[in-house]
Amino acid sequence: MGYAVRRIPGRCIGLKSKPQGAKKQLTTAVDLDALLALPGAKRKTWLEEEAATTLPPKATTALKDASSEAELLEALAPRIDRTLFDGPQPAGSLVFQPTEERRRSGSHYTPRALTRPIVEEALRPWLERCNHQPTAAQILALKICDPAMGSGAFLVECCRYLAELLELAWSREGLPEALKPDGSAHGEEPLIYARRLIAQSCLYGVDKNPFAVNLARLSLWLVSLSKDAPFTFVDHALKCGDSLVGMERSEIEAALKGASLQRELQIEYLDQVRQQEAKSFALFHADSRSDADDAQKRQALDDLNASTAYLRTVGDLLVAAFFNGKKPKDREELKQLYLAATLQHSSAAELEDELAEPLERLREGVKGIQPLHWQLAFPDVFGRPEQGFDVFVGNPPYLGGAKIWPILGDSYPDWVRTIHSNSSGKAVDLIAHFFRRSFALLGSNGALGFISTNTVFQGDTRQAGLKQILFSGGRIYSAIRRIPWKGDAVVVACAICLTKSSLNSLCRLGEQEVSGVNSFLLPTEIDQDPEPLWPNRNKCFRGADVYGMGFVFSGDCLSYEGSLAEVEQIVSESPEEARVVHDYIGGKEITQHPRMLPHRKVIDFTGLSIAQAREFASLFSIVEKRVKPERDKLGGYSVAENRREKWWLFGTPTPALNSAKKHLDMVCAISQTSKYSCFGVLSSRQVFSHKVVVVCDKNVFSAFAALSSSIHSFWCGLTGSTMKEDPVYSSVDCFETFPFPAALLESSANDLAHDTTRQNLETIGERYHQFRAELMVANNEGLTSTYNRFHDPSEYSSGLLELRRLHGEMDQAVLNAYGWSDVPIACGFGLDYLDLEEDAQLPDELQERIDSGELFFWDSDEASAFEAQVRAYGAVKGKKKFPWRYRWPDDVRDDVLARLLALNAERYAEEVALGLHGKGGKKPATDSSAGGKRVARPAKAADSVDTQQIGLAL
Repeated sequence: MGYAVRRIPGRCIGLKSKPQGAKKQLTTAVDLDALLALPGAKRKTWLEEEAATTLPPKATTALKDASSEAELLEALAPRIDRTLFDGPQPAGSLVFQPTEERRRSGSHYTPRALTRPIVEEALRPWLERCNHQPTAAQILALKICDPAMGSGAFLVECCRYLAELLELAWSREGLPEALKPDGSAHGEEPLIYARRLIAQSCLYGVDKNPFAVNLARLSLWLVSLSKDAPFTFVDHALKCGDSLVGMERSEIEAALKGASLQRELQIEYLDQVRQQEAKSFALFHADSRSDADDAQKRQALDDLNASTAYLRTVGDLLVAAFFNGKKPKDREELKQLYLAATLQHSSAAELEDELAEPLERLREGVKGIQPLHWQLAFPDVFGRPEQGFDVFVGNPPYLGGAKIWPILGDSYPDWVRTIHSNSSGKAVDLIAHFFRRSFALLGSNGALGFISTNTVFQGDTRQAGLKQILFSGGRIYSAIRRIPWKGDAVVVACAICLTKSSLNSLCRLGEQEVSGVNSFLLPTEIDQDPEPLWPNRNKCFRGADVYGMGFVFSGDCLSYEGSLAEVEQIVSESPEEARVVHDYIGGKEITQHPRMLPHRKVIDFTGLSIAQAREFASLFSIVEKRVKPERDKLGGYSVAENRREKWWLFGTPTPALNSAKKHLDMVCAISQTSKYSCFGVLSSRQVFSHKVVVVCDKNVFSAFAALSSSIHSFWCGLTGSTMKEDPVYSSVDCFETFPFPAALLESSANDLAHDTTRQNLETIGERYHQFRAELMVANNEGLTSTYNRFHDPSEYSSGLLELRRLHGEMDQAVLNAYGWSDVPIACGFGLDYLDLEEDAQLPDELQERIDSGELFFWDSDEASAFEAQVRAYGAVKGKKKFPWRYRWPDDVRDDVLARLLALNAERYAEEVALGLHGKGGKKPATDSSAGGKRVARPAKAADSVDTQQIGLAL
């Protein structure tokens, strides 16, 4: 699957490529004649599109300049796969070619080592309701579906597993008549007969790829094959269509009745359809023991399809109205236009003929959509008293939010956002919509077990998917955050099982029994987004955006900054003008300067009218000359117009910050974007740029201890965002939501025990800061370089070892302040991800370690040896640094994060009860489903898994 035999028009050669996330390379034949005919500047893009391959820089230049086939082959040499062809093949050659889908997505078959555990866990709540001894009737009544079945790996596993349970049930209840002597099964093995019944009665699947549907059918045939009976009949249960695109049956019927002038006739027609459905499915679920049985079933399926054809066409037209229109108004007009045709045409064929163009526009082409109307596709599932599926299992496709519309079409994101409320985030992965669609189609006690990527419990995707499901009454009863992929993909997946049932069943997070699991996949039942807390208000601020580098003076003499010597001369000649000249510090000074000292000055007229600013004549003249011309160009909205009118002032002033630091000598500050979340203690007597976040607290070193601890660092990883791979510190998301130890709150000022705790934090915070400051000066290194060494397992210098020890002591003090002295603080060296070269060939043992995702080492020597071994095989390019972190193990981190979330929720609830977040508070409390809540956006684990698909359905 994912390959096809193609004829290449021109001479061709095989090129190696490796889709992102794949472990094994693909080989794609490219047309050399077509490539050579292209302008040189377009060849690189053509190769990326046609073969999903890129060349090294020198080869790319040679490709652009090539004027003959020989030069072309020389340029392509780094990617030519000689195992496919020894050399160029003649024009018109037939080749075994990966399809565009496989090249684009790196699709992979889900191995049995993953399917079995998911199937067993997804069925666990049902088994518990059956006291782990289901009857044969209970088993055969099950309805299980894979919404993106691919070649049917999960359905096959369900067939095996349920057949084993069915055989056990027969051993308790006695064999069915068919298996008894002279029965219709003719002495067939009970297990095989059980598989046939399961395949025909219990299993359903959907895939948008018709080849996948055929493969799934073949898979079920093979697993239930009997030498004395025809193939198991599964055509009624395996459907080709898009699981996310379709109409509810009730919507189709309502639209049809509303458009009809003869409503009674339509009602009669709908009743006839339901009668035909009931008749057909009673037949489908019986075993086929002869060719005549099989023929009878096929005729019944044809009759069923004929009876529902009109409804399905109307449903397709309703979908077409959405996808063929650009705006809601256009879509409604098209809907009414299409429905009007139902007044003249009473058959599906006539309707299809009349509206062939809009239907073709929907269904055809590379981005064509075949809608799936679930209630029409599976009427036996939705026509029974307990409507809906009992279980969904599978490995649905995942696709990064930004890539949905280029691959699936411009209107596709609008569609999924329309059917799923509160899913409007631009970064929402397609996997969130599969979770929500499947959950909606479950029966009242149904369960769902999916393999996914870690995007499902992060950022916008978590908000749109798991969070909404839990708010709607769902409950995660089993989750594994990291699962090594056993197949061809070098990604680490996660597994999630959730249920609609209100009955309590054992809840697991990995191997650990927990009270609950939230949408962050943390061991807590608390599932609200972290909320800003009242004591944290008016303490954390972003620096000023001067909005005009003409205010700034530097010794670097940059073209957009003034010369430092220039402003120093003015101040020396007119000392009174020094009142509006201040040190100016940005993020780079904090992360790169050993003393975190500013090297720039800034003119600051904050709080002055234009008349008052003119009193500083020389400096005012500079600002008027360098800033005003650019500000004069602004306009079009209120903020820009205000900046134009008040051109002598900073574009974004910081009166709240200025007021908060007015009576403080020192503040805590952090570069808004940096490799590590590291705070410094700086003088308050300087202007901070908008690239700096400043925390103002009179107990500066106790605040520094809490902010510099692993506790706060992990919190930032949960709530903050990222710029590329670097964390971005947000005053709202990271600071205002952080539940500080009670001893650091203003309400604890006169509590003796809290005073002692606060003093302990103040002491360790000052010791840690002082030692780090001396170490940075001694090594002539800034924060980033210092923490590069701090996290490097090969670093053994006494200074860094002592810094790690002090960091552990500080972590312990902060944990003690929370009353969490039971948390183990032992650290090791971990890799959250590892990017390897495409062509890397590693020994099996090393590759298995990487594939397992177990990249945490307690011992620094083991971590260093692992890195050295990977480098020895050329698996990492050049001197590229490994993303090591000296940190706690994942389970300790998750435990602390769960406690922090619970503490945030507890304190926020208390503050709401006191009216602090109501009418007179900072913000009103909001319904978590209303879409108005601030989105907590966790940092990504790795870009490499953002847009990949493990499943086969895309």
